[in-house]
Amino acid sequence: MANILVFDSGMGGLSIYREIRRALPAHDYFYCFDNANFPYGELSEAALITACTRLVSHMVAEHAIDLVVIACSTASTIALPSLRAALTIPVVGVVPAIKPAATLTRNGCIGLLATPGTVSREYTHHLITQFAPGQRVLLKGTTELVIEAEHKLAGRPVNMALLQEVLMDWMEGEARPDTLVLGCTHFPLLNDEIRQLMPGCQLVDSGDAVARRVAHLLATVVGRPSQAVVQARAYCTRLDAEAQKLTAPLQAWGLSSLEEVRY
Repeated sequence: MANILVFDSGMGGLSIYREIRRALPAHDYFYCFDNANFPYGELSEAALITACTRLVSHMVAEHAIDLVVIACSTASTIALPSLRAALTIPVVGVVPAIKPAATLTRNGCIGLLATPGTVSREYTHHLITQFAPGQRVLLKGTTELVIEAEHKLAGRPVNMALLQEVLMDWMEGEARPDTLVLGCTHFPLLNDEIRQLMPGCQLVDSGDAVARRVAHLLATVVGRPSQAVVQARAYCTRLDAEAQKLTAPLQAWGLSSLEEVRY
């Protein structure tokens, strides 16, 4: 049994946590979100690296973490090298699922829906060049839908008019993508709403690939003897009234408690 930390700035990492726990249920999980600095896409690179490294290092030491998953594309593309240099345990990041999308598309047109930071990263463009040569990859960066995903998890209705406005130019015409890469971990939380607006479009995210990578790495991790009770708890960096509203939704995802990280 291992202690696995899944980390994000907000609730988007739950889409990754869900896939990992589904594949590997017999481990203890710690879901930590840095809501004091949310959203990460609005931080400078230096501030993001400092925030991630400090918080993740604290959680690793405090809870004897065996493996870390950075369930945030923005943090993965910016802070992963610093985190791996600071820690002695495996650290897994997430990247936009360009490679599987390139094998699935039928019309050769792929949409990448991500945060503005991920869309503009050189790393993202390298993935497209490497795995989707000769295919048309349309890029769209949005922070509004990150907020909408957070609202949905908290029980608020999704603003479908806003979602339609963001996706409008991909919803019609011969050049519309038939495969959509959800390049932010928040966006799988909006799967149903996106499918409603883009019926027939294949939605691809990184959850399954990350779960497979975690399973592979756990084979090299020396964890603790198995226990009868498996735990899953959530932590945040600011337990204010808004965060407390997330207690019930988090419990619905199998996370038994929500505590504030003190570091």
